[in-house]
Amino acid sequence: MGLRQVRQRGDAILSKKCKTVKEITPSIIALLEDMKETLYDKDGVGIAAPQVGVLKRICIVAHEDDYYELINPEILEEEGTQACNEACLSVAGLCGDLYRPFKITVRALDRNGEEFTVTAEDFLASVFCHELDHLDGIIFIDKAINIRPIEEEEIRKSRRGRAKIKRLRRFPKEV
Repeated sequence: MGLRQVRQRGDAILSKKCKTVKEITPSIIALLEDMKETLYDKDGVGIAAPQVGVLKRICIVAHEDDYYELINPEILEEEGTQACNEACLSVAGLCGDLYRPFKITVRALDRNGEEFTVTAEDFLASVFCHELDHLDGIIFIDKAINIRPIEEEEIRKSRRGRAKIKRLRRFPKEV
């Protein structure tokens, strides 16, 4: 297990569509662990496999007490619309505005191959959508308007929020 390099905008892998995971192998479990460690190290709330150089339909979402490992995720339902301001570990220093569904239901497999569904609203729904976009080769700036450098106030606000998340979030050894 270990930290993985987060690929940055301009890296061709970020614009490619990911392949379906056909079998959950020890290397898939190791990838999940590496992604978890990388996400925690970068103080992020989500990370997708292509962001660490792997074209597999895998992502992780971690916000406050919620932690999800999603293998082959797909959105089943969308409801409403919300305006979002987003940033990304793969687009350092920039943020932008876009619309996302307010509520979504996602179906995926967990690391044991068990199917599950999760319904998310508001910020968490936008995080799921952001990460699933990565699996289709879409970065938020492909959809966003008003792309701009992240302002100092946004960074301070983000750090306060992430400090709270860091205190609350405890990554389980096994999910």
